[in-house]
Amino acid sequence: MSPHAERSDSEWSPEWLDEPLRLAHECLVHGDVPVGAVVVGPDGTPLGSGRNVRERDHDPTGHAEILALRAAAARLDTWRLDGCTLVVTLEPCAMCAGALIQARVHRVVFGAWDEKAGACGSVWDLVRDRAALHTVEVVGGVREQECAALLTDFFATRRD
Repeated sequence: MSPHAERSDSEWSPEWLDEPLRLAHECLVHGDVPVGAVVVGPDGTPLGSGRNVRERDHDPTGHAEILALRAAAARLDTWRLDGCTLVVTLEPCAMCAGALIQARVHRVVFGAWDEKAGACGSVWDLVRDRAALHTVEVVGGVREQECAALLTDFFATRRD
């Protein structure tokens, strides 16, 4: 676990990463970085999901987190995702961390830490910045080895 980790006493489950991991594997078909995300409602119901589609759609905002947030907001018919949890295989970047704040997401649960571009405790900590309009609870390093291995394998094939 990263020294930046913060554990929560509130309800969430490591099994919530099952679907994001499945979605992350789908990214490999199009050469996208394997990241999957699901927004879970306060009652544990999945509300929206996404996977990276930057390469497939030629979209710089095609991150799994953004797509999951959009789907959840559409399902709830509101941009405010109060009480929701974003579950994602990789620590969100600055863009996605900003979207979590703007959507008023309660918590982010993620697998692998991103020591190059993470914005939820590793490189930056945007979601817990005192100056932010809203802060997000962070639970990092959940099923970390499993999530990190998928990314490590992906990038190893790119460097050969």
